[in-house]
Amino acid sequence: MPSVRVEGVNLYYEELGQGVPLVFVHEFAGDHRSWHLQMRFFSRRYRAIAFNARGYPPSDVPDDAKAYSQDHAAADIRGVLDGLKIPKAHVCGLSMGGYATLHFGLKYPDRALSLVVAGAGYGSVAGDREKFRRDTEVVARRFEEDGMERTAEMYARGPTRVQFMEKDPFGWREFHAQLAEGSARGHALTQRGVQMLRPSILDLGPALEKLEVPTLIMTGDEDDPCLEPGIFMKRKIPAAGLVVLPKSGHAINLEEPDAFNRAVLDFLTAVEAGKWTRRNPASQTGSAILPSETR
Repeated sequence: MPSVRVEGVNLYYEELGQGVPLVFVHEFAGDHRSWHLQMRFFSRRYRAIAFNARGYPPSDVPDDAKAYSQDHAAADIRGVLDGLKIPKAHVCGLSMGGYATLHFGLKYPDRALSLVVAGAGYGSVAGDREKFRRDTEVVARRFEEDGMERTAEMYARGPTRVQFMEKDPFGWREFHAQLAEGSARGHALTQRGVQMLRPSILDLGPALEKLEVPTLIMTGDEDDPCLEPGIFMKRKIPAAGLVVLPKSGHAINLEEPDAFNRAVLDFLTAVEAGKWTRRNPASQTGSAILPSETR
């Protein structure tokens, strides 16, 4: 079983294809299998790699709560690259994986060819942060008290998951079944250590303004908690683009795989051609109409 060891934790991974490395980082309710539609598509052009976060078997499930944090999640991406002897890679993450990808870019920009930050932002809006933390604790306790299968049944029917359920019932059932196979202990620890304590994206403004790595931000238009943070990242990151998929919820890589894959492929192609540039400052004059020289 292929794995890399990062800070004493074994992380399971799968890879397909050859070429420039492209690493996929999964969401809280997924694992490496969440990227199967992307692995099939991108392995035709890239060395596509997907790994399971700590707490997600067959990766290790550390019992120490301190082993789970946003910093650990970002460092694990670097650790996967180190273990596979990859100097730099494109990195694509969704939700929890999108947060990890963003923080990876902020902490280790020299290791990133580009970043895709999809479905990231839950718990960022100031007025919602305390409610988000309370809800996170409720979910963590459900994993501990009710177990994986019963809690997965609840979690998979959340307000940003019903879009997937309606569009693709078969795909949603597969997503639900895979979630139910996870570790209740790992999910509870991840909820408290990573999800609950991660910083708000809206508090990262100064750091985002210094991020020079080409970045694609993606979200569904019905993924309400991620819309404002997505626009915020677009405005702050100098070389960022924003894609909003219509009538879509949270798991956009599974819900709209063709649109997701095409947008990511176009982005990677532009980056590798040197055509993904910083935003033109002439587009930010403070006026909706007047260029800077006429004001």
